[in-house]
Amino acid sequence: MYSWFAPAMSIAGLLFLKQSNHLSSQSMKQVLKASFLVFICFLQSILLLAQDITDSVQSANATDSLLRITNINPYFTLHVDSTLRYQLEINKPKDGYYWFLKNAPVGLKINKDNGTLDFRADKSFFLSGRLKYDTEYKVLIGVQNLKHPAERVDTSFTLVFYNTEIIISRVRPSVVSPLIIDEGDTVQFRIACETGSFPIETITFESNQAIKNYQTVSKCNDLFQWYVPFDFIKDNDTSKTKTVQLRFIGADKFKNHDTANVRIIVRDAINFPLKKSEYDKLSNDISQYVAQLKLTFRTLDKKIKKVRNTRLGFDMTSATSALGGTIFSSLPGESNKTTGRILPSVGVALVPMKEAAVPNRVYDQNSAALVRTSIKRLEYLLSDNALINDRDPDLLAKTTKLKNELKQVQIQLIDIPLEELSGQNAKEADTYFNSPKVNEKYRMNKKKR
Repeated sequence: MYSWFAPAMSIAGLLFLKQSNHLSSQSMKQVLKASFLVFICFLQSILLLAQDITDSVQSANATDSLLRITNINPYFTLHVDSTLRYQLEINKPKDGYYWFLKNAPVGLKINKDNGTLDFRADKSFFLSGRLKYDTEYKVLIGVQNLKHPAERVDTSFTLVFYNTEIIISRVRPSVVSPLIIDEGDTVQFRIACETGSFPIETITFESNQAIKNYQTVSKCNDLFQWYVPFDFIKDNDTSKTKTVQLRFIGADKFKNHDTANVRIIVRDAINFPLKKSEYDKLSNDISQYVAQLKLTFRTLDKKIKKVRNTRLGFDMTSATSALGGTIFSSLPGESNKTTGRILPSVGVALVPMKEAAVPNRVYDQNSAALVRTSIKRLEYLLSDNALINDRDPDLLAKTTKLKNELKQVQIQLIDIPLEELSGQNAKEADTYFNSPKVNEKYRMNKKKR
C-alpha cells in the first residue's frame, strides 16, 4: 500500500534540488520527464493489480455458487450391531433439495429432505447372507434442486463392515464317512464350504495311503475323483480290505484352518477286464482243443471202419467156404464130394489168417469212444459255464471249473496222439463228428442200457 511513496519522494527531491540550483533547466526537464514516465508505469501496475483482485473475487464467487456436498466422507467402516447416523451438508440452504441413494446395501437409508444417513448393521443381515464382512459396498449418492433440475450433484462413498467375533469357515464334503467301495470303482464327491467371517481361499489334500489316478481339489466346490485300481490290495495282504484316510484342509486369508476327514474302506474285488480276458483265452483254447479232438476222432473212426470191413470180408469168405463145402458134398460125383470136404477146411484156415492180418483194434475203439466222450463233455462245460455278462459274479468259479476240467481231459487223453489242426480239416472233422450215421453208431442201444 506504500508503493506510491518512492516515486513521490523522487519528484520532491528533484524540486528541492531545483530550488537549490543544483541542476540546470535542461537537465531538470529531462529528470522530470523520466519521473513522469515512471509514475505512469506505476499507476498502470496498480490498475492491473486491482483488476486481478477483482477477477479472483468474481471467480471465487462463481465457483462457490455451484452445488456441492461439503462434508462427504469417501470411506465408512462400520462394526456389526452398530449404528451409523451422519448428516450430509451442502453449500446452499437445505430447503428445496432432494437427497437419494443408488446401489445402497440393505438397511442403509437417507432422509430425502435433509440428507441424514441412517444405518443399523444388524447381525441378522450377515447371518442370512444379505451382507458380508470385509466387502466394499460402493454407494452412489445424489442431491438435486427440486425447482431447478439442472442443479444436481452426484458422488459416491464406500461402506465396509467388520466383525470382531470370528466365525470359522467350515469344509463340508458332500458324502458321509465312511465310504465302502470295491476295487475298480470310482469315488467322486464335491468339497463344499460353509462361509464364516472369512471365506476359505485354499484347500489342501492329504492321504494316509499313496494313491494315484485322482483329481485333487484346491478351492471350494471342486470335485474330488479317484479311480481305485484292481491291484490296490496286494495278493500278500492278509486282510481283504484297506482303509484310506483322506484329509481336506481349508484355510482363509488369515490362515485359520478347518479340516474335513473322509474315510474310505476299499474291498478286494475281481479285476473283471483281466479275468474276462483270461476266460476268453481259456474258452478259445478249449474250442481249439475240441476241434483237434474231433479231427483225431475222425482218424480213429476211419481206421476202425477199415479194419471192420476187412475182417468182415474174411468172415464172409470163411462162411462162404463152409456153405460151399456143404453144397458140394450134396452133389453127385466124387470130385464134388472131395471139394465139399476141402472148402470147410479153407474157411477154418481163414480165421487165424484174419486175426494175423487184420487183428481187432480194441485199443482204437476204446480210444475213439473216450475221445468222443471227452468232446461231448467239454462242449457241455463250455455251454454250461458261459458268461451272463462282462461282470458275471461267478466269473472266477467258471474259469476255475473250465481250467480243471480241461486239465483232467488232457490227462486222460495223454497217450492218444492228436492230429494237426487246420482250418479246412477242422470243418470237415466237425461235419463228420455230427453226422447222423456216426451218431447212430456210437449211440447206446436200449438192450445195453
